[in-house]
Amino acid sequence: MQREVMSKDAVRTVIGIGGLAGRRGGTIVTHALGSCLGLCAIDRTAHVGAMIHSQLPVSAKNPQRAAENPALFTDLALGLVLAEAEREGADRRRLRLCLAGGANVNAVCNDLFNIAKQNLTVMRKVLWQASMLLDAEDTGGTAPRTVFMNLDTGVITIESAGKRTQL
Repeated sequence: MQREVMSKDAVRTVIGIGGLAGRRGGTIVTHALGSCLGLCAIDRTAHVGAMIHSQLPVSAKNPQRAAENPALFTDLALGLVLAEAEREGADRRRLRLCLAGGANVNAVCNDLFNIAKQNLTVMRKVLWQASMLLDAEDTGGTAPRTVFMNLDTGVITIESAGKRTQL
């Protein structure tokens, strides 16, 4: 399995499209979430967590690509991010799930080509099937987002259109 980690140092891991990373302490960042989704799982007690940057809604439409990099697919994202967080030492009972992205940056009106809407629909279905709820989300709209998950403080920050908000 490919794991797109753009850079990693002692305090910060940056992931790109199809990226999945977990760590203890420090920060995980993903930039430019347009129609893509950034799913964060954080255990604030243990100061560990994981983040995934999924791009496409359904893995069954491209099984070969899904086998090469499952983190690209929204329908696989929840299972992958939970496993990664637990691998880092998170307790699933304490995990806080947050979601960002799903922006219709190209103002597509046709549902067939609205990947953002499809990604959000698939993520909600996967969460429902797993009987899990999001603690917070910043999704939709037309502006891309950058997500910073600080594992030391337990704060997830969204940067979009020159503004910063906390989830």
